[in-house]
Amino acid sequence: MQRNGGGVGVGGQPWMFRRVRLTWLSFMLFFILVFFPLIAHYYLTTIDEAGDRDKHIFGPRPGGELCEAKHVQDLCRIRESVSEELLQLEAKRQELNGEIARLNLRIEACKRSIDSAKQDLLQLKNVISQTEHSYKELMAQNQPKLSLPVRLLPDKEDPGLPPPKSPRSCRLRSCFDYARCPLTSGFPVYVYDTDSYPWGSYIDPLVKQAFVASVKSNIYVTNNPNIACLYLVLVGELQESPSFPLPSPSELEKQLKALPYWRSDGHNHVLVQLSRKSMTQNFLYNVSTGRAAVAQSTFLEQQYREGFDLVVSPLVHALSEPNFLEVPPQVPVKRKYLFTFQGERVESLRSSLQEAPPQSFEEEMEGDPPADYDDRIIGTLKAVQDSHLDQVLVEFTCKNPRPSLPTEWALCGEREDRLEVLKASTFALVIAAGDGQLVASAGFGMRLFEALEVGAIPVVLGDHSRLPYHQFIRWSEAAILVPKPRVTELHFLLRSLSDNDMLAMRRQGRFLWETYFSTSENVLNTILASIRTSIQVPAAPIKEEPVHEIPHKAGKLAGTDANLADNGDLDLGPVETEPPYASPRFLRNFTYTAADTYRSWNRAPGPFHLFPHTPLDPVLPSEAKFLGSGTGFRPIGGGTGGSGKEFQAALGGNVPREQFTVVMLTYEREEVLMNSLERLNGLPYLNKVVVVWNSPKPPSDDLLWPDIGLPIVVVRTEKNSLNNRFLPWDAVETEAILSIDDDAHLRHDEIMFGFRVWREARDRIVGFPGRYHAWDVNHQSWLYNSNYSCELSMVLTGAAFFHKYYAYLYSYVMPQAIRDMVDEYINCEDIAMNFLVSHITRKPPIKVTSRWTFRCPGCPQALSHDDSHFHERHKCINFFVKVYGYMPLLYTQFRVDSVLFKTRLPHDKTKCFKFI
Repeated sequence: MQRNGGGVGVGGQPWMFRRVRLTWLSFMLFFILVFFPLIAHYYLTTIDEAGDRDKHIFGPRPGGELCEAKHVQDLCRIRESVSEELLQLEAKRQELNGEIARLNLRIEACKRSIDSAKQDLLQLKNVISQTEHSYKELMAQNQPKLSLPVRLLPDKEDPGLPPPKSPRSCRLRSCFDYARCPLTSGFPVYVYDTDSYPWGSYIDPLVKQAFVASVKSNIYVTNNPNIACLYLVLVGELQESPSFPLPSPSELEKQLKALPYWRSDGHNHVLVQLSRKSMTQNFLYNVSTGRAAVAQSTFLEQQYREGFDLVVSPLVHALSEPNFLEVPPQVPVKRKYLFTFQGERVESLRSSLQEAPPQSFEEEMEGDPPADYDDRIIGTLKAVQDSHLDQVLVEFTCKNPRPSLPTEWALCGEREDRLEVLKASTFALVIAAGDGQLVASAGFGMRLFEALEVGAIPVVLGDHSRLPYHQFIRWSEAAILVPKPRVTELHFLLRSLSDNDMLAMRRQGRFLWETYFSTSENVLNTILASIRTSIQVPAAPIKEEPVHEIPHKAGKLAGTDANLADNGDLDLGPVETEPPYASPRFLRNFTYTAADTYRSWNRAPGPFHLFPHTPLDPVLPSEAKFLGSGTGFRPIGGGTGGSGKEFQAALGGNVPREQFTVVMLTYEREEVLMNSLERLNGLPYLNKVVVVWNSPKPPSDDLLWPDIGLPIVVVRTEKNSLNNRFLPWDAVETEAILSIDDDAHLRHDEIMFGFRVWREARDRIVGFPGRYHAWDVNHQSWLYNSNYSCELSMVLTGAAFFHKYYAYLYSYVMPQAIRDMVDEYINCEDIAMNFLVSHITRKPPIKVTSRWTFRCPGCPQALSHDDSHFHERHKCINFFVKVYGYMPLLYTQFRVDSVLFKTRLPHDKTKCFKFI
């Protein structure tokens, strides 16, 4: 039993020991893991603090010391770079987030604006739609509808119209189909090929060649016969040969009806016979022409249909242009002979008692003897010659008479001999045929043509004769029309005319000859213009010169020169803030064309004659946009002011809104040009600037043009010509043109004053530098003078206002010989413009302010500084006088100044001028 108890006590001791040991081990493990690191850390820290403070053994070290090792330095640099980039990226990210937020706000605002704009756009569309509807209603209420004219027989497309009741019953209302010629048709004319019909081979080759050449240059001619308003057929002059006899009247009538567009009666056809000889066949006599009109030089009374047929002038200069140097001057007014007449009477070959019916035109003319008036005329004229009161030349027999029609006065000798006599004649007698049935003849027209050509005032004896285009030309202003019974009073009548009246008639006759009769082109254009005027179709617009613009870039905004803009308290006018606007214009209308048909064309040479403003103007076959459509010849509408009733009716009066265009000619002076353009900045009423670049070398690529707030159009020209200054450029949309040199210095107040003066005298050249002409007694010639004087006759266009009207006249109407001389001398274009305007208006130019010259410091030498400049201008003046036939320039001592502009005048010159 003890053994068992002692065993338990002994056996329990190891168990307790093991328990105590486990506890001890846990405590030691806890101590090691917790307190030992703390003690070690404290100990090590204490060692670093007790040692050298600059050398840490166990403590933390600076980063630089950790990177002292080479293999660690690269890693350190990478770490620093990456850190810096991360910081930058973070900054950018934050910036972009802010920008995105702002853009989102703007997007929202734009969306709201778009929605609002859409609403406004819808409202505007509604307003526009309503306005258009209202406009259409107003137009429908206030304007008549335009429709085609009524046809001759509107119920048939190609009616077989019955022939007229009698050969002389045709009039426009009954024989012309207006339906083919609406007012808006443009008057298309189809011309038959002369080789396409049988008698074409008989036509005089010279006449045929001249006719074909004139047709090619006519703007009305069309190659489409289906749209043609008029059909032109050349029927003569014919040349007869023994081997090829001319067709009989019946054969000719069949050939006419065989023309492809004759339409059984020939309506809207015109048969043209052009005469080159004093005796020509009346090829269409006894030929039924149906409803076709006839235009020729010879008509019998029973053949001529008044208001339908057309008496034309003979074709003297078929392919040649008139030589102005051979045309005698219009002054002196009185010449060697008071009047002259050379002719031989062609007696009738048949007795009036012969009962045989006439078979031809010649036989019809031989039927009646000449009236006894011709015998009285011979006796009266011989008595005047024998009285020796005045020197006259009358010859009633000829050594070599030209062939003429019976009962007519035959021409004597050669054309050159007749012209020499007429050059020495103040008046030239043109005696009508003795037979009153012959209302027009080629010989009569030839006498009239030669008299007008050399400036002998025609005196027509015989009131039964029809002068060429007598329905449209007021012959009483160029010729003296006297019935044969008044032959006894003829001498007294001619002596009673004043020099001024004779000079006016001679000028008018020169104008008629030069405009309507001188060339084949003028003859054809006159025929077409006469017919177009008769049916009251507006003329086609004249062409304008298209602008081939040179691209250029604008530089900085141009400043305003204080010296030019300092105008004190003067109100120059508004600087336009709106876009440039063209001059107000009106379309040439039907009423105006019809109203001025009889009274506007045949006064002394003026804008109503030379310019397409006239209803009858073949020189300009296309009547200008000035009075038509487009931007060319279109006068401004009515207003107040102006320079007279007649010119105001054509060009208009003052208007409240009007601008002008500066046309500046330049040649390789870029710096001078840029300075001149910059001086135009802020100029009131300026529409645009047209720079005519006259050099073949284009502007420099790096050239910076000034920005003056208005368009600057740089025009490329085909050649270097001073005539380019006056071309009617289509870029010029105003009627007022300020022509100015690229080196001219003008103040704004001077320009404004000149513009205001021009608005009150639109038919004049209004400018600054004045010049005058003078007669050199020693050399018997005209001289050009630029000295300071109280008197002037020209205003240089280097700084002058003029109407665009004159740009058309200068470029298209003025004789080409003048423009050729300007190109030859590279000079005198300003003199030519002054000649033209004075010739048209018979008024001198208007000079404004005391400006006489322009100084351009630092500018290259101009052409006017050359010694030959004045010699060339002397030659120009004398040549222009020969071309015009007289000196059109007029002297004036009138100069326009205003005390409001504080113009300083020399004391010794103030008495020379009148002031307003």
